[in-house]
Parts: sequence; structure tokens; C-alpha cells
Amino acid sequence: MQTNECVAVVTGGASGLGEATVRQVVADGGKAAILDLDESRGQALAEELGEAALFFKTDVTDEASVQAALDGTVEKFGKLNLAVNCAGVAVAMKVVGKKGPMPIEKFHMVVKVNLIGTMNVVRLAAEKMLRNEPGTDGEKGVVVNTASVAAFDGQIGQTAYAASKAAVAGMTLPLARELADHGIRVMTVAPGLFETPMLAAVPERAREALGKMMPFPKRLGRSEEYAILVKHIFENPMLNGETIRLDAALRMAAK
Repeated sequence: MQTNECVAVVTGGASGLGEATVRQVVADGGKAAILDLDESRGQALAEELGEAALFFKTDVTDEASVQAALDGTVEKFGKLNLAVNCAGVAVAMKVVGKKGPMPIEKFHMVVKVNLIGTMNVVRLAAEKMLRNEPGTDGEKGVVVNTASVAAFDGQIGQTAYAASKAAVAGMTLPLARELADHGIRVMTVAPGLFETPMLAAVPERAREALGKMMPFPKRLGRSEEYAILVKHIFENPMLNGETIRLDAALRMAAK
């Protein structure tokens, strides 16, 4: 499939990796639905991109919210053949800190958004893709999930985040195997340190130091570089059932 034939839904699509993906799809002649909780940013992006974009205020953990967004996308654009999961949260907290054990609600929240939210979108998007007319090789759609290098190199204080992202990476192959019979591919991208809103709160001096940790190039990743990889995954039918690290060869230290 080519991106000018793409109709995508992108969670977390109002900023960061998701926004860059939405912009890439539209720039290539495709259409994109922005699924995000940030109504002001989402609406502004959709208005900027014009008729090729839609915004739906969406809670990825809520079935009805996601279903409404997917229904609206298909109603407007006629089909859905790419789902990109970028919505995510992080909590930096030790399991046992100076104030005692981590509140288990924090762990629940991170897993609920990053893992259960991802699966919620995957299952509902795949059901829509099943209805597509098969293209070359019988392909009907592509799912791209977002893990993190923390799934493999989780640092102290990242237990909840690393666990949720490791689970996203872990479900990639079984999802790909199951959906293969329906012509749907499933891939995961595991970004390293990227210039996203999640890192925006870090002081500039600290961000520069993080960039110097990267083997090459010695800088933080750019959201556009994530979007370029999503484009290639969509267009390359042999990419299936794998997690790709997008990290400039970074291997994070324990802390």
C-alpha cells in the first residue's frame, strides 16, 4: 500500500510522535483522524490540515470513545487501513521510595493507558480493517504500536512505564500471527530519547546532556523521524511481527 491510499487513525495525534505521523500521512496525500484528549491542540491541527484531517476527542481506555472515533473516521473517509498508537503516559517513581511503596494506582494508570489503551484501539481498528477490499498480496491494513527502549533498558524509577512498554512489544508477534490470516500486519516501534512533550518538562541543559548520550547522531530524535519509519512500515509489506528500535544505538544505563 502507498501512503496516498492511506486512511489512518493516530492516537496521541495532537502532539509529538502522533502529530508528526498525522502530518506525514496528509503530506503524502492520505487522510488522518487525530485521536487525543487535548481538544484545543487536536482541533487546531485538524483545521490547519483541512479536509484530509479530522479530530475526535478520545480516551483510548474507553471502548465507546474509541469506537465512536473509528466509526466517524470510516463514515467520513470510507475506510480505515492504518492505526498508529502513540498515546501514552509515564510516571517516574521508585517502587519503594522515601515516602514508602509506590501507590499501586500509579502502576494501574500507566498500564491502563499504555497497554490496555493500545489493545483497545488495536482490536477495534482491526475489526474495521477486516471489511476492506484486499489489495496486493491480500493486504487489508497495518497496525503500528509504540513501545520504548525502556521496554528493554528500563531505568530505576521506570518500572511501571517499562512494564507497560515491554508488554506492547511482547504482544507484537502474537497479534501479527493472528491477524495474518486477515491480511493485517502488526509492527511496533521502540523509540529512544525523542523531542516530545514528555521530555519538554526536562530543563534544556539536561536535554542537551541526554542528547550527548546518544552514540550517533548525538542528539535527541525528532518526531519526523518516527513518522518516516511509520510511512516505510506502511509501504513495505515484508515488515510484520517485529519491534524496531529507533534509538541511535542508545542503551540506557541503570539510572
